[in-house]
Amino acid sequence: MILALSVGVLVAAGVYLILQRDMMRIVIGFGLISHGINLTVLAAGVLDRRQAPLLQHTGIAAAADPLPQSFVLTAIVISMAVSVFMLVLAIIGTTDDTQATPDSGTESDEV
Repeated sequence: MILALSVGVLVAAGVYLILQRDMMRIVIGFGLISHGINLTVLAAGVLDRRQAPLLQHTGIAAAADPLPQSFVLTAIVISMAVSVFMLVLAIIGTTDDTQATPDSGTESDEV
């Protein structure tokens, strides 16, 4: 129950931050959503009811599935790379689109 609530809070906070206009909030929201999804995938591995997946110490039926753990490890690396890319975009960008662009009121047909 605690895990489900944690996932819900992380994803809800992440969605709220992604819907903001500031790029730094979007990056933090992306990180929160990726953590929530990682917890969801780890919960699919049911490690708490099974033993560690070391076959020389446990049987195949009692071993936890190592595939969700490897997926989460891969997802952590990918989300870190995407977060760094988004942070670079936040630094390079000159505006965060939080203020309206002043309109000069004149249109020119010059090419």
